[in-house]
Amino acid sequence: MGSSRILIIGGTGYIGRHITAASLSQGHPTFLLVRESSASNPDKVQLIESFKSSGATILHGSIEDYASLVEAIKKVDIVISAITTELTAEQFNLIKAIKEAGTIKRFLPSEFGMDVDRQHAVEPIKSVYDLRIKLRRAIEAEGIPYTFVCANVFAGFILPNLAQIGLTSPPRDKVVIYGDGNTKAVYVKEEDVGTFTIKSVDDPRTLNKILYLRLPANTLSYNELVALWEKKIGKSLEKEYLSEEQVLKLIEDTPLPKKIYYAIFHTLYVKGDQTNFEIGPDGVEASQLYPDVKYTTVDEYLNPFV
Repeated sequence: MGSSRILIIGGTGYIGRHITAASLSQGHPTFLLVRESSASNPDKVQLIESFKSSGATILHGSIEDYASLVEAIKKVDIVISAITTELTAEQFNLIKAIKEAGTIKRFLPSEFGMDVDRQHAVEPIKSVYDLRIKLRRAIEAEGIPYTFVCANVFAGFILPNLAQIGLTSPPRDKVVIYGDGNTKAVYVKEEDVGTFTIKSVDDPRTLNKILYLRLPANTLSYNELVALWEKKIGKSLEKEYLSEEQVLKLIEDTPLPKKIYYAIFHTLYVKGDQTNFEIGPDGVEASQLYPDVKYTTVDEYLNPFV
């Protein structure tokens, strides 16, 4: 345990950097596939240097460059993809490279959101989720050992403004609530996504399973989230509830990229797609498997915003 060599693709990205940091801190030989173009991005250069000084091995290449992909995969036991949504389809290339290498003990594709097999999304996000479903079926069909990580909501995506488009901090006067506010979502700090992901890579209990980060203290309805915030600021907010019909109209009428946010709020808060099902035999829950991980609660996360 703890010594599998891990290749992270997208390891300097939004969620990838936290997975990389967790891999290094948990003592795994860690390899990052990095584009040559990253050398011209000052932020990326600084991050890559800090990972190198922590022991990461930097390999040059990209998910679109098949030869570099196969070469990198042959050096490791585990492959984690943390690429951006725009590159989702490139992971079919990655599946092919993993098959060709033939040595990979586990593949974690770029998911880290809700369970795509159990969502009721509308466009423009439905097609993204449909593509991820196709990827899951391709991984299974090829017999590649996998773990699908469903981290649910990245805390940094919703909590800094409580899903209020246009605000840079949580609201202090009025809040718009999508749906009736009673469906529950799960909020996970990005560092904790990294920690739980790396914990799972060598665990036989997560092999060919979905790892759900359904953290009990962070599984809250929107009404509960607002009540928590109101208690912190000692003030009641004016609440405007939008029906599903109103939310769908909002999605239809709003240009990109804001349209994407509303479509996500629809699946999260109207449909309740993160929590409206029981975890079945194909899944395991992270905080039950790893009770030693002290994750950041929503309550703690909101304190600096008060």
